[in-house]
Amino acid sequence: MAGEQQDHQTSVYHHDDQGNPVEQSSHDGDTVSETRLSDYWQANLKFLGALLVVWFSVSFGAGIIFADTLDQYTFLGFPLGFWFAQQGAIYVFVVLIFVYVIGMSRIDRAYGVEDDDKTSDTAGEHTS
Repeated sequence: MAGEQQDHQTSVYHHDDQGNPVEQSSHDGDTVSETRLSDYWQANLKFLGALLVVWFSVSFGAGIIFADTLDQYTFLGFPLGFWFAQQGAIYVFVVLIFVYVIGMSRIDRAYGVEDDDKTSDTAGEHTS
């Protein structure tokens, strides 16, 4: 049984200079190269940075900094700056969550690090 378990897991050294073994199951697929992994994280941080700019613009920009200017306009009967501070920012944050999930899925697929299980086995089916 111990030998059988050892066949299912192999050690992959992610940072050779630190001697940091990362356990990887046999179903995890190919190991991603360091260069490709670096490119993946750069794309990830660029995307996350863009989303943070939108978050900052809506929450601090529209809701606080430019609230007085935006209050000259109304939306659903409320001054626009007030609406952004009370309701609009929340709606934008929920949209950002969906944009993040979709965007990260695309980045993951583009760099081959997606978490999708490509086998036909389901969590409830186990063989003895």
